[in-house]
Amino acid sequence: MIFLIYYIKNMSGEVQVFEPYSILGLESGASESEIKKAYRRLSIQYHPDKNPNPEAHKYFVESISKAYQALTDPVSRENFEKYGHPDGRQGFQMGIALPQFLLDIDGAYGGILLLWIVGVCILLPLVIAVIYLSRSSKYTGNYVMHHTLYAYYHLMKPSLAPSKVMEVFIKAAEYGEIPVRRTDTEPLQKLFLLVRSELNLDLKNIKQEQAKFWKQHPAMVKTELLIQAQLTRESAALSPGLLGDFRRVLELAPRLLEELMKMALVPRNTQGHGWLRPAIGVVELSQCIIQAVPLSARKTTGGSTEGIAPFLQLPYFNEAVVKRIARKKVRTFQELWDMTINDRAELLNQVVGFSSAEVQDVERVLEMMPSLTVEVTCETGGEEGIQEGDLVTVHAWISLKRVNGLVGALPHSPHYPFHKEENFWFLLGDPTSNNIWFSQKVNFMDETAAIAAASKAIEDNMEGSGADAKETNRAVREAVEKVRLGSRLVMGKFVAPPEGNYSLVCHCMCDSWIGCDKKVNLKVKILKRTRAGTRGSAVEDAVVEDGVEEEDDIEEEEEEDYESEYSEDEAGEQDTKKSIANGKVTKKGSCSERSESDVE
Repeated sequence: MIFLIYYIKNMSGEVQVFEPYSILGLESGASESEIKKAYRRLSIQYHPDKNPNPEAHKYFVESISKAYQALTDPVSRENFEKYGHPDGRQGFQMGIALPQFLLDIDGAYGGILLLWIVGVCILLPLVIAVIYLSRSSKYTGNYVMHHTLYAYYHLMKPSLAPSKVMEVFIKAAEYGEIPVRRTDTEPLQKLFLLVRSELNLDLKNIKQEQAKFWKQHPAMVKTELLIQAQLTRESAALSPGLLGDFRRVLELAPRLLEELMKMALVPRNTQGHGWLRPAIGVVELSQCIIQAVPLSARKTTGGSTEGIAPFLQLPYFNEAVVKRIARKKVRTFQELWDMTINDRAELLNQVVGFSSAEVQDVERVLEMMPSLTVEVTCETGGEEGIQEGDLVTVHAWISLKRVNGLVGALPHSPHYPFHKEENFWFLLGDPTSNNIWFSQKVNFMDETAAIAAASKAIEDNMEGSGADAKETNRAVREAVEKVRLGSRLVMGKFVAPPEGNYSLVCHCMCDSWIGCDKKVNLKVKILKRTRAGTRGSAVEDAVVEDGVEEEDDIEEEEEEDYESEYSEDEAGEQDTKKSIANGKVTKKGSCSERSESDVE
């Protein structure tokens, strides 16, 4: 390409036109005697016998002789008058490198040429377009099939326990397209024996349960067994034929889990609320798949609501190691995390028997794990108290810290073979009614996008409250500084429900780590609307003030610890009700409360 550009730039752009009269130094229409006289005069000057210069010889042969010939020879004169040169046609022709019969429209093959043009220029592009559109119409913008969303929407139930989310997850249409080969039968049966304890089969009727399991759609059976191979870390036992399908199942998992989460959050009732219980189950399933931890490991044991699952994401940890450190009064993952480096190294060296290198590997993973802090408030802009039907603004700051000092980082997931970013889900819900009032996905990887989103949200909120430019700029600067220090702003709105006292729970859950979730209790008092569409007069405001509880002597009772849904499944999946005492509201229009995590 460089050579062609140089050649075109430097080649002569002028075409030399053959003019015999000009060459002989004559006027157009000169007589034959004048032509001969001019030729003899130029021959004396340029003929090789008279002038030995090579350039003179070349000019005489190529110009003077041809000019004289063009004006005296009848054939040369005819060529000159017809083509502009005594030698006849000059230049080049262009053609198509195709068989001649295809170009002969007037011949016997004219129909073949027509068919060729129609087929290549019309039919072939049309076929390609039809195939592309038929395939692309199956998928949404997130590259998930429409049939998958339809199945997820209708299979999602409000009472769906986290351990049962797997049954809905494997119904994706993408998994249904995974081929089931005859050669897969024996390897799948061997895999079934390895993961049978994780399939929630009734041991009392094990034969009937096994027969029922194998009667499912073959693609669904294969998908569930491959996912269980990931959760139980039995992928090494897979045959070479199953390894490709295993990687395909894991590659699709994060994308499908995100869509399943959206189906749990989609408004299902008149208030526009989603379902809290299945949403938590989807995130917990995502955590287990990324960290390759069995769902059964999340059962409540030893006072930990998440069981031994958080321990299993650490290198070299297994159930036996967890039992050993439990004898030294370290029963929860938070207790291990809160220990000093020296105390933790001593525990792992002396009690468990880890080497110094193994202890360092454990410390590196603990340094990567995120620690969250959540500050959340609910308020109505410029109004006192929250009345039913009001548009309530949720304002939350989620701060993330790691021991290694990073904010955005990839999770430690050695058993998951694909790139996976950390995502966090902010869920504000009412556990009593199983409703999600507000939700938002949060990411700490892109700081620039977080700064832009926080600035715009603060500006819109300050503008709506009537703040001046100076106050708005100050609030934006403070928000930008918080984002740079590792915080993310979550802001949204929801419609206040009917009158009553509500004990809400704010969950901030990571889809990649186990044991890093944060839960904050939030008590909100919704007052009865005093006048439709208005806030009422001063007298009505006094009535509202009387309705606010201000009993300083009443102590707030702590909310009961959240019990894992996996322990409910063993007890027949019976719903447990939590008794939550009413606390006091200390500020009208801004009902907020910060609390430590349940483990702390």
